[in-house]
Formats: sequence, structure tokens, C-alpha cells
Amino acid sequence: MDFEDRISLNASEEAGPGVLTFSKGGNQRELARQKNLKKAQEIHKGKRKEDSLSASQRKQRDSEIMQQKQKAANERKSLQAGAK
Repeated sequence: MDFEDRISLNASEEAGPGVLTFSKGGNQRELARQKNLKKAQEIHKGKRKEDSLSASQRKQRDSEIMQQKQKAANERKSLQAGAK
């Protein structure tokens, strides 16, 4: 039985349970896949996928949201102060 025949056999058929056999080529593909995944994550790190706003538009949107939050907080404080 040559090497080509052995790699097609199941590990349990050839060497018994718990013994692994490896095919030619090693794990280069898996290492390259992991490297590319990590690289893609670094590129997209910290970016927002859903908004395509410019910096000034984002700043305007965020300021409006913060104003609404502040208004709601002030209303809660006034209601709590009136209840006491």
C-alpha cells in the first residue's frame, strides 16, 4: 500500500482509534485562511457598516441624539424632584 492509498483510508481503519494520519501539503491553507481573516478584521475594525455618512453628518446626527437624551434626563429629574 503506497502513500496515496493510505491517505484515502480512514484513520480508524488504518492505525486504530486515536491515531491520526495526515495528507500531503500540511495546513498551509488553514493558516492562510486564518491570516486573511485576521487581516480583514483589522481593516474593518472600528468602522460602521450600516452608515455611509460623512464626518460632519455623523457629528450632527450624534449631537441631535445627545440633545434628545439630555432633554429626557432633565424631564426625569424634574419629575423626581416634583414627586418629593
